[in-house]
Amino acid sequence: MNDLNMTITPAADKFVRRMLRFDGGPMSGLRLSVALGGSSGLSSQFAVADTLSADETVFEVNGLRFFLKAESRLLLRGVTMDFQETATTAGFKFHDPVEVSTCGVHSHDAPSLPEHEHGH
Repeated sequence: MNDLNMTITPAADKFVRRMLRFDGGPMSGLRLSVALGGSSGLSSQFAVADTLSADETVFEVNGLRFFLKAESRLLLRGVTMDFQETATTAGFKFHDPVEVSTCGVHSHDAPSLPEHEHGH
């Protein structure tokens, strides 16, 4: 079930499947922790895990299992997850079709801060 409405690109799908094949068992999933930050609006940490933590929920996308905490679920709703590898970096990139960041990459909605007047 994918209540997140999250999609993953073929590159991300291939990377996650490779990680699970080499580091996991038949019930393993990708423990994915996402936070606001980074050029695309979100940064992530991930690892293969065999079991859920008490504060995680499992979500399946394209037959892949993701173990996500509540904060990550909120940030990933409606997002497309991609995997990009260059000569200097490799990692997930997150694209939200609604928002565009200053980096030219779609990013997830960040909470807006109230504007302040500049009077003294």
